[in-house]
Amino acid sequence: MPDSLDTLQSLTSLTVHNATSALEQGLDAIRSGQTKFDLRNVKAVDSAAVSVMLTWQRAAQDAGGVLELKNLPDNLKNLTKLYGVCSLVSSTLTTDDCASAGGHAERSPSDLHHH
Repeated sequence: MPDSLDTLQSLTSLTVHNATSALEQGLDAIRSGQTKFDLRNVKAVDSAAVSVMLTWQRAAQDAGGVLELKNLPDNLKNLTKLYGVCSLVSSTLTTDDCASAGGHAERSPSDLHHH
């Protein structure tokens, strides 16, 4: 199985303008057995990035793998925190990576449930 992180290093943005092509690029890599993606060159992001990464995660899980996203830029980490999906996006992110600006770890959906 491929183990290279190079597949998505060509991405410099992950926005609504290129979400479909980035999604397909990642899905093709996952289908070929790759689950480690390096996003160090991604500079521009919007909410579409979160949707793309969650879809990659689901595809990796469906294929029996674990998605590993490396070198997420801060603006992308901040978006995942904002949407409360930081820990869902990649198993390689730590509690500190997913801590909110206020210093609290993100809440799980069960924490938000009230009777």
